[in-house]
Amino acid sequence: MQRAAIWLFDSHCVLCSRGVQYTLRHEKAATIRFVAIQSGEGRALAQDHDIDPDDPSTFLFIEDGVALDASDAVIALAQHLKGLGWIARQCRIVPRRFRDAAYQLIARNRYNLFGRVDQCIIPTAEQRHRFVL
Repeated sequence: MQRAAIWLFDSHCVLCSRGVQYTLRHEKAATIRFVAIQSGEGRALAQDHDIDPDDPSTFLFIEDGVALDASDAVIALAQHLKGLGWIARQCRIVPRRFRDAAYQLIARNRYNLFGRVDQCIIPTAEQRHRFVL
């Protein structure tokens, strides 16, 4: 039996929160579980994967028990979204060190580029079962 994918995200990051909202609208099948890194479960997951939950430098996408980070996580997530699977597969052609360098540039500057919020996104009643906040 396939386990639900988990997206460990920074709920204070506007880019991350908008990514979650985009995913909710464009996901092929409503199977991804969203875990805020600031939650108890999120902090534990982050620490289990050597990520500082107070200063996350990446997010995790965990699928079938395999945790992916940086550009590999973005590609894995994109494969769950309508219309992005083909593009995601093409991105794998680019060597990971170049993909990760671009990812890290954005990740390091995400608060300056996109902003930061004090309040996590608030899921609708229909979405709430998919979140750990």
